[in-house]
Amino acid sequence: MNENCGIDLNSIALQCGLDKDVDHNEVLHNISGLEEFYERDDLIEIYNYLLGTISEPEYLIQIVKCSDNYRDSSSLTPIVKLLIKKPDEDNDESINLRVICAKAIANHKDTAYVTVLLDCMNNKNEHYKVRLACADALGKIGDRFAVTPLINLVSDENEKSIYLKESATNALGVIGDIRAVDPLISILDSKHGVFSKFSFLKEKIIEALGKLNVRNEKIFRALKKSLLDESPMVRINAIEALMNSDDPRAEECIRECLTDPDDEVKKNALIALYNMSDRKILDEVIAGREYSDSLKTEAHSLIDEYEDEED
Repeated sequence: MNENCGIDLNSIALQCGLDKDVDHNEVLHNISGLEEFYERDDLIEIYNYLLGTISEPEYLIQIVKCSDNYRDSSSLTPIVKLLIKKPDEDNDESINLRVICAKAIANHKDTAYVTVLLDCMNNKNEHYKVRLACADALGKIGDRFAVTPLINLVSDENEKSIYLKESATNALGVIGDIRAVDPLISILDSKHGVFSKFSFLKEKIIEALGKLNVRNEKIFRALKKSLLDESPMVRINAIEALMNSDDPRAEECIRECLTDPDDEVKKNALIALYNMSDRKILDEVIAGREYSDSLKTEAHSLIDEYEDEED
């Protein structure tokens, strides 16, 4: 334990081996081991000092992770500086450092840094992994100031990164602002019938709409329409979103998926209906001639797994 009023930060850096040609794993071990010798306030001071003085991304990643265990507001300034500092070259370690910084900022949930995250996310010259991390961070912080920029990004036809659109869509769902409903449905409608690379984006939009579902007629119609999408995963996501809604029409819509051409879609529809009702749907499937053998097998499995043997 450090019982002195002041600590020699430079000496601590030297003890970690940050000034020598020391094996990287040993330095990382020394950084992690600081917790054994110093109390919380001193550790925060040490981490903040190291974040502002060393340059090796590999070590900085470790320090940001250690600092994140305490989430002291004083650490945000050096972490934000590392996020916005563009390295001379985008090597893997430098990119990973900035991604870790975005995640650490999100964990603080300090709305004061939303603008910084938006600037990075909207900068098309930034590495896509950094932009993704900033979009995710905005969702985690949950500030409604970010809603319009996130909508604009998802709607931007000139945005080449489909992965970034997916992260922004997910962030909108996490924030849960009703303003996202119309733009997300508009994008979903424009992508209906488009499979390939847009399938996962459609899945994310449906997930987001499911989180926004507050007995909204537009959302219900969009989810119902998605039950007919070309992608089985989109149909499965729509089933889940409808199951989690409190719309009384959801059960009837999902029932139609029991005869879907895809076995996984049928299986998910059956599980959803079972969760929404009771054993009767399982007995109905087992007895019904219109249902496939694979679905009957699934119904038997659900009975064996969840129903009493006496039943």
